Amino acid sequence: MVVDKMKKDIPHITFNPVSTDSYGFEIVSIEHIANNKNRHTHDPELPHQLKFYNLIFFTQGSGRHFIDFKWFPVQENSLVYLTKDQISAFEFSGKLKGYCIIFTEEYFVNSFSNLTNDFVFRLFNPELFSPILQIAKNSDFLTYFNLLLKEYGNPHSFNHKTIINSLLTILISKAEYLKQNLTFHISDSAKLVLYQNFVSLLEKNLTQSRSANFYAKELAVSYKHLNTVCKELINKTAKNVIDDFIILQAKRNLINSTTNSSELAYKLGFEDPTNFTKYFKKNTGLTPKSFIQSLEKD
Repeated sequence: MVVDKMKKDIPHITFNPVSTDSYGFEIVSIEHIANNKNRHTHDPELPHQLKFYNLIFFTQGSGRHFIDFKWFPVQENSLVYLTKDQISAFEFSGKLKGYCIIFTEEYFVNSFSNLTNDFVFRLFNPELFSPILQIAKNSDFLTYFNLLLKEYGNPHSFNHKTIINSLLTILISKAEYLKQNLTFHISDSAKLVLYQNFVSLLEKNLTQSRSANFYAKELAVSYKHLNTVCKELINKTAKNVIDDFIILQAKRNLINSTTNSSELAYKLGFEDPTNFTKYFKKNTGLTPKSFIQSLEKD
């Protein structure tokens, strides 16, 4: 992993494997990252924005991990899901040990093409599930994880890449099964597809509208139905989903020194910077400037 040398306070971390034989996939121990943190151009204990997918499995110790401006507790057998563009930071304390399973978007698309769209959407969606999944000690997830580590450590074995892809797919499927057992309310595929389409539309039309009615109309459903689906799946109204998405994008942009709040206001579709400041404070309790200062205190 290296820092994309952009003029930003929080750098973009791109996929840059140690091995020249990499094919968009790598497993790195947390100990290796911690022991070599001074050799990186960015301290992994400081916030950074990922440009790849990362599954972090903690095998020992306890502590916390920073994800999109929140600290989450982690311990032995905690599995952390990190998707591309999320803000992340380690905290090397409590004798934490484990591994980062890192892969590029290209690898993700090619390797999981046989999985259904709703499965992939559920996989790395922090709205639907917590980014932390606690794996039971008697789960066969651990068996397949150890098999993946063993195979990765033997790169010259027969059909190595295919075996790696298969084991990773099994591992992710096992984790998804555990998620489903914890969240029986997210089982209606039609509702999940509607929510998925809602989020996709929101990403594309972020600057055009912040109205739930607009998105309901685009989805050819009533506002009431869209609202009901959002409440059932994630316990939020459709308007809450919109506001939370915009605020997250705002925070991710505000942490960059090259983006001021006035420029960001127009970038996010606000006609006036003052309206953006009021909107941000209404949803966070802080002005954009106060938000930046709060991060500096942390």
